[in-house]
Amino acid sequence: MTVVRSVLLFVVAALFEIGGAWLIWQGWREHRGLWWIAAGVIALGAYGFVATFQPDQNFGRILAAYGGVFVAGSLAWGVIVDRFRPDRWDIIGAGICLIGVALIMYAPRSAGGS
Repeated sequence: MTVVRSVLLFVVAALFEIGGAWLIWQGWREHRGLWWIAAGVIALGAYGFVATFQPDQNFGRILAAYGGVFVAGSLAWGVIVDRFRPDRWDIIGAGICLIGVALIMYAPRSAGGS
């Protein structure tokens, strides 16, 4: 159950961070206004809190693993929201990143953590 909870937290974190950055992009680059930017800033702040609920106690490990989630999530966001069409290299790269996430977060470790 811990792995499921961790994966769900990564998904929620990705939605807040990618969504927040997208809102700021829309507010600034697409001239939608300060309310979009403000909503983006709030979402980015929420992302920072979501990571604290990860069951692992190591900030560096969580943030490193989240980097892979961010890569794959950003491509997925582009497909769903912006109608971006990733090529095979995008998909292969995202897959490699997600394998890295699984190794960093869920590989068996000794009691000492190494």
